[in-house]
Amino acid sequence: MSDFKPFDDKLAGLIGALSPAARRKLAAEIAKELRKSQQQRIKQQKAPDGTPYKARKRQPLRGKSGRIKRAMFQKLRTARYMKASGRNDAAVVEFTGKVQRIARIHQYGLKDRPNQHSQDLQYPERRLLGFSQEDKHVIAALIIKNFR
Repeated sequence: MSDFKPFDDKLAGLIGALSPAARRKLAAEIAKELRKSQQQRIKQQKAPDGTPYKARKRQPLRGKSGRIKRAMFQKLRTARYMKASGRNDAAVVEFTGKVQRIARIHQYGLKDRPNQHSQDLQYPERRLLGFSQEDKHVIAALIIKNFR
């Protein structure tokens, strides 16, 4: 049974009463709010359940001089790569282009090669996208606001 079953049942009747154009508009608004919350959570380096991401592997002390490492997923969370769209029956937040592969590897903790000449490396699972309790409340509030 899905975690969203009770949530879906409560809101299905309300959403069903909307016209298709109003549904698309609501879905787009929900998707934008979800993207904003996902971006903030990724910036804080936390999974949807609130646990922090596993730390990066320590780099050698004598790495490239002058190189400053960014926080994990700093570019990945930008609107350029993280798209939000609303359709008649869905609000979608997804990664686009080549970064989709990188996001999938970290989301599920898969193996990958950092470059052509290295061996496969097992990445720890770092949940980039997911629902928190706060996200569910935001969605419900947006739907209720739309009916006022």
